[in-house]
Amino acid sequence: METQIQQRNILVVEDDQELNEAIVLALENDTYTFIQCRTIADARKIMESGDISLILLDLSLPDDSGIDFVREIRKRSQLPVLLIAVSSMEPDIEAGLEAGANDYITKPFRLTALRERVAVWLRGKTTPKEHYKIDHFDFDFGKMEFRRGGQLMELSKTEQRLLKILCENKGATVKRNTLIDWVWQGIGECLDEDALTVAVKRLRDQLEIDSANPDYIKNVYGIGYTWAVTP
Repeated sequence: METQIQQRNILVVEDDQELNEAIVLALENDTYTFIQCRTIADARKIMESGDISLILLDLSLPDDSGIDFVREIRKRSQLPVLLIAVSSMEPDIEAGLEAGANDYITKPFRLTALRERVAVWLRGKTTPKEHYKIDHFDFDFGKMEFRRGGQLMELSKTEQRLLKILCENKGATVKRNTLIDWVWQGIGECLDEDALTVAVKRLRDQLEIDSANPDYIKNVYGIGYTWAVTP
């Protein structure tokens, strides 16, 4: 019996036609179909009539506010929204994430990095993995065995939960409040953000060769943390 491939519809909202086409070429595979548009007005019409799995949204579109559009989306849907921006738009990026966007990528970007981000967010509704092999790390959450270079590490429950959400979202930015809610389930709103900073430092001390200059668990200034994807 032939397996049915689940199609994912990706809406690309980008007014730079050359970049729009490059994104589609970079992401093209058997499971993705693309709907391309250049304005928020067109994106609204498409969303009313189509089944969209993920949106790639340029923040600097000519006809309307990308941040307001993210708010509109969040009123009716939890589908992943990835922002496309330039680094000089940092306040807009933060506002977009506060409005409900899941992640962002800044121009110019490597198309391989974009491909990884899209894959991460489209995996969001699948069963989480329990076993990750990344570079010289071997993390088995099912058995609660964590190794670096073959050497067993002792991680606290807090460190395990923090590590898992970062691994599940490898290459994507996870916001600080999302990490707090996940790691300290049920009591997150009672905690100071310093608790997360301390937990990240302890995890880095276990994983990184130089925890002050981490290769893997990276700060995303003012937003959160990411498990960096090595080139």
